[in-house]
Amino acid sequence: MQQNISDSSSQSNWRSRLVVIIVVLTMVFVMGYGVGNGNISLGRGRADSVSNNLPDNLNYRDVEALYDKLRENYDGKLTEAELIEGLKEGLVNAAGDQYTQYLTPKEAKEFDQELNGTFSGIGARLMEDKNKMVMVETPLAGYPAEKSGLKARDVIIEINGESALDMSVSDAVDKIRGEEGTKVKIKVSRDGREQLDFEITRETISIPSVESKILEGNIGYLQVSRFDETTGELARQAAQEFKDTQVKGVVLDLRNNPGGLLDAAVSLSGIWLPQGKTVLQEKRDGKVIKTYESDGPAILKDFKTVVLINEGSASASEITAGALRDNDAATLLGEKSFGKGSVQTLERLSNGGILKVTIARWFTPNGKNIDKTGIEPDKKVERSIEDVQKGRDPQLDAAIGKIKS
Repeated sequence: MQQNISDSSSQSNWRSRLVVIIVVLTMVFVMGYGVGNGNISLGRGRADSVSNNLPDNLNYRDVEALYDKLRENYDGKLTEAELIEGLKEGLVNAAGDQYTQYLTPKEAKEFDQELNGTFSGIGARLMEDKNKMVMVETPLAGYPAEKSGLKARDVIIEINGESALDMSVSDAVDKIRGEEGTKVKIKVSRDGREQLDFEITRETISIPSVESKILEGNIGYLQVSRFDETTGELARQAAQEFKDTQVKGVVLDLRNNPGGLLDAAVSLSGIWLPQGKTVLQEKRDGKVIKTYESDGPAILKDFKTVVLINEGSASASEITAGALRDNDAATLLGEKSFGKGSVQTLERLSNGGILKVTIARWFTPNGKNIDKTGIEPDKKVERSIEDVQKGRDPQLDAAIGKIKS
């Protein structure tokens, strides 16, 4: 069992369908951006007993009566499996909490793949351009999109013969992703002048959760795209390299990071926070039920650090950003974060599905819950779609300037 911090649901045909998404940047490595919408932060352990008025057993008589009426009167095709799945989703949705969700076995499999950064696709980061069109932000080096000749700023106009002009990024990814070894046909408009057709064979894409480099001016750059079981160790290796190189400072990039394992957020924070420093608190009914503290060692505690956040930074990203700022370990720069301040536990079901249940609210070390409000940066710097399209990054530039000052 695990714990989690966010996602969203949508409607499909006659029954509610849960859609789950973990985005690695706004980009969707053509994996599963369209599998849902939201951000997660997972911890471990079972929730303590909670106070509610639910009986130990449900009275199913009305449900059975409803089933009978549907079976007798519905003018259309229904299967028992569809009704059972709809019943599960309806039961969970009745909680009225967007983060308490039921994932079907298929959605649960996609959820796990995306959390681990491994999925089948073409290896391209997609985004919405200023005209609300689906655009290739960048093809990932060494993967099918790049090998086929797709380029950054290509606008996708057709997928498998279907117009993509009115598609959302989420819908486009749903069309592009698929089983390894299968092909997808994509038509793009390049520079607004020519249309090009591509037939691309899907491959398994594996994206590390942490990427690092040393920028010009001897500044360490650490980008964390999600929080998984590898994040803490990968980040610590990079931090040690920064320390050995004696960089002038560090930029921690959490932009468009939707979350992941809560333990990984605690581990990442510990690279800056000495052992025993508070990272976050979980509260239920206004009472603290658990305090998470840094285990250290704080390899980078003496290095000037700027954390980049934006509206795509959520849950575990917000935990890390809040912990570093409240402990005076970093300056936050960019745009207001997403605002996800609750904790969910994951219960794996015998049918392969997953039940997410909100069990608590989390608070920064200074006692702030950021749910629905987000975290305001210390210095606000925007990055427009035009900036992205033209390869400009005023937020990173400002972070570098802050470290040099």
